[in-house]
Amino acid sequence: MITPIDFSGKRVLITGGAGFVGSNVVRAVYDAKGEITVLDDLFTGDLKNIDSDIKYKFVQGSVTDEKLVNKLVKNADYVAHLAARNIIVSTKNPREDYASNIGGTLNVLMAARENPKVKVVYTSSASVYGNPMHLPISENETPLTFSPYSVSKLGGENYCTAFYETYGVHVSVVRYSNVYGVKQDPANPYCGVVSKFVEAISDGKTISVHGDGMQTRDFTYVTDTVEATLIALLSPRADGMIFNVGSGFEVSILKLANEIGNALGKTPKIEHIDRRDIDNIRRRVLNIERIRSRLRWQPRTTLRQGIQKTVDWWKESR
Repeated sequence: MITPIDFSGKRVLITGGAGFVGSNVVRAVYDAKGEITVLDDLFTGDLKNIDSDIKYKFVQGSVTDEKLVNKLVKNADYVAHLAARNIIVSTKNPREDYASNIGGTLNVLMAARENPKVKVVYTSSASVYGNPMHLPISENETPLTFSPYSVSKLGGENYCTAFYETYGVHVSVVRYSNVYGVKQDPANPYCGVVSKFVEAISDGKTISVHGDGMQTRDFTYVTDTVEATLIALLSPRADGMIFNVGSGFEVSILKLANEIGNALGKTPKIEHIDRRDIDNIRRRVLNIERIRSRLRWQPRTTLRQGIQKTVDWWKESR
């Protein structure tokens, strides 16, 4: 039976809650009657991402602030730890990436160690797999860290495992894969490819595809990602575990562009350009059997449905 998502009477700290995924987590926790505190330094996040009807406490600050994190975690029942430097920022400044993604995660776990009742979910990334030897990729695949971002996300994971085994901290890890959807603002220079393609194709602009466009990813609609995160946060069966969170389907960048074009009723104009340093993964699709069998979660949204929802939201928000 799937874990019911109910935070009635519970205090939930959401780090990175003003970001794309984080603000969707805020929405879901609020709808599940949780008492919300958002910690965000607003480096890539924006308070406009959080729906105006939601009641929450906002703390502007960073997970690198040990004293602040201690104070907030001490007063929480659950912590959804989404705060991180993203892959583009981390490639430009690996030291900042290290401080936030590894140091910040350590701060959260150290604070959780002093609050035995708190449960933490750490949001990691499928980027830790690099170019895998086997597809679809299971959680048992040996990590291959090809970017500073993947190094730091794996470092955070390893601290989670160590704190669970050594100190009994209630912590789980979810590995996200190319999350897209509502509130992924194309005006944000750090947003993902789906929203950028939606805006460009809608406006009749040429989209830039790095390489031949046949590289594949596992695109996951944001509400599915959020649901998996909160189920892992609530379920005792998730403690000490690492879970892939994806759609389970492999999609090329060219197919993605065409699906977005279909949703907009337009033919994409495509320009092939040199690949970036961060485009070093040829194929990716996740095996999601572990989270399906252990937590009874599976994605509800197809790529076509998710793109249509994203397009509809984007049109309404212009």
